[in-house]
Amino acid sequence: MSKQARKGRSPQVFELSGVKLDKTLEKADYENRLAELQLLLRRIQQAYLGSGERGIIVFEGWDAAGKGGTIRRMSAVMDPRGFKVWPISAPNDVDKAHHFLYRFWERMPPLGAIAVFDRSWYGRVLVERVEGLAGKAEWSRAYREINEFERMLHDDGARIVKVFLHISAEEQLKRFEQRLNDPLKRWKLTYEDFRNRDRRPLYEAAIEEMVGRTSTEIAPWHVVPADDKKFARIRSLELITEVLAKDVDLRPKPLDEEAKALARAVFGSLPRGL
Repeated sequence: MSKQARKGRSPQVFELSGVKLDKTLEKADYENRLAELQLLLRRIQQAYLGSGERGIIVFEGWDAAGKGGTIRRMSAVMDPRGFKVWPISAPNDVDKAHHFLYRFWERMPPLGAIAVFDRSWYGRVLVERVEGLAGKAEWSRAYREINEFERMLHDDGARIVKVFLHISAEEQLKRFEQRLNDPLKRWKLTYEDFRNRDRRPLYEAAIEEMVGRTSTEIAPWHVVPADDKKFARIRSLELITEVLAKDVDLRPKPLDEEAKALARAVFGSLPRGL
């Protein structure tokens, strides 16, 4: 990306049509890679608890693109004391009385923790833009406000990963039908899901401008092909762990000497390497 694009004077050109949606992953490869990445996530969290690093993970994507399933593969192995998932819905009356970023400031992770946003502040330039819930002046200036917001978080030491899960209209319809036929998933299906399909061209334009104007050097967008759920989950976790683990010592924290002495007194000997 050019310096002009990073400073916001000349947006990057991005087109969803350039994303290849035919990426797939075999089940055996998926299961092996998932186990490896989940172990890596545990090591990352342990390192963050000791080092004071912070991680912010943003998931955006089409309805039924697989955001929740990917997040569940993370939360299944993470200690909830240092890992928080924030499902973001429409702002309430209190939120609306403040700047749109107000409610997200309150949800930023403390030192040593990781926070995942299932949808995020990008609602201002996506659903609020398309559905007319924010005026043009509001969503137009939000690109700059978001870039400055993420710059502040980055400069304060936070690591930011932004993932957009992209699926075709045909695959989305298949998943809607699967939800309709599954009593345990039917609650996810709403009137808006079907109505929004008719507005897909408007959402595509909003997504392309969002990526073009807010994919920066310090917080780039990763648009992941998600017609194959297994591929999308693994690719998303690869991107997340790559950013969160960079230049971080992932070796397990050593047992302190007092605890080591007590353990030796209780067990008589210690495992090799302690």
